[in-house]
Amino acid sequence: MADKKVIDTFSDYMNDETRVSPVERERINFEISLIGKMIEAREEKGLSQRELAEISGVKQPAIARLESMKSTPQIDTLFKVLHPLGYTIEIVPLQRR
Repeated sequence: MADKKVIDTFSDYMNDETRVSPVERERINFEISLIGKMIEAREEKGLSQRELAEISGVKQPAIARLESMKSTPQIDTLFKVLHPLGYTIEIVPLQRR
């Protein structure tokens, strides 16, 4: 069995299909984008994590775990957090290449 090549950057890791499949890469990129947008929306509304917790019904430590990507959000949690921020989730077709 051949040794895997040395990875120096996150980009190298993400683009190595022996480590991250295209589907996994898409999921990871989606989570990064989603959480980034959630943080941006919270900050644009001038809300702290605690204030978002109060209006969403999701506990502040859970919001902190989501924002630090230490946990994968459940769909119902996403809806609870995104709704007071003025967002929802939508399924769209993949772009044709």
